[in-house]
Amino acid sequence: MKEALVECVPNFSEGRDARRVEAIVAAMRVEGVRLLDWTRDADHNRCVVTIAGEPSAVLESAVRGVGKAVELIDLTSQEGLHPRIGAADVVPFVPVSGIKLEQCVMLARQAGLEIWRRFGVPVYFYEGAASRPDRANLDDVRRGQFEGLRDAVRKEAARRPDLGGPGLHPTAGACAVGARKFLVAYNVYFDSADVAVVRAIARDVRAAFGGLHGVKALGVLAHGRARLSMNITDFKSTPVSQVYATVSRLAMKHKTAPVEGELVGLVPEEACEREAEWMRQLIEFDDETKILERRLAAPLSWPGEGNSTNTGLANV
Repeated sequence: MKEALVECVPNFSEGRDARRVEAIVAAMRVEGVRLLDWTRDADHNRCVVTIAGEPSAVLESAVRGVGKAVELIDLTSQEGLHPRIGAADVVPFVPVSGIKLEQCVMLARQAGLEIWRRFGVPVYFYEGAASRPDRANLDDVRRGQFEGLRDAVRKEAARRPDLGGPGLHPTAGACAVGARKFLVAYNVYFDSADVAVVRAIARDVRAAFGGLHGVKALGVLAHGRARLSMNITDFKSTPVSQVYATVSRLAMKHKTAPVEGELVGLVPEEACEREAEWMRQLIEFDDETKILERRLAAPLSWPGEGNSTNTGLANV
């Protein structure tokens, strides 16, 4: 029987202050937990941390990271391009080996309870851990963001948290905790700075608007260029090559074209299509640092021990 190995990919609403990000990551150091990746994005003002290990250790690591984020991040003065409802915005648990999605649901429920008990941050359960159909989709949970949700919970019982509340934490908001399969966080840059165009493409490719199955998309201006930021939540049903082909076709209608791509965080070997155009366009792609299986075998050292961050999208 394989040893149970679970991944967790918490997203925090801080991507501009490197010291704060490093403090959050450092707080997550727990015996038996491997640090696989941490990515900071100043435009989105968001960071994404990827850890893996034995389930109970990963749960404790994630909860400690939430606690440090609650201490350091004040949403009343935080702003960025990425939607968010919390200082620790989302905390998804992902089965890797020797564990099923249903067990990750239980981990998510336990983590949510600890987050509320220790820090007084109310919790919404989403995707596989959702207790209500209208909360399976993270976008529905985050509707209105921190500011809108803060007002909505006072007026609408249907918007109140699954744990805690009814009001949000005054500075840390709420935390969405879930269980899901692997996703591919994929950004595409265009030969244009026209944000309206990339937003139109995002709308057309997005599953919620009748686009591609399992695709979430957001159009933004990043580093002076139009960027399509996507989460591909079911790469087996909708391969990245299919997403790229659709985006290229839509871009042609707007007289633009994708010129570069990047992967944020890690990607399973199974999702890679070595001869595909989308992989040839990737910026600084390295198997040793971007392939999940390689990083599991050679994890990063924790902050203060010589490792550095990347920059990119935080859109999980």
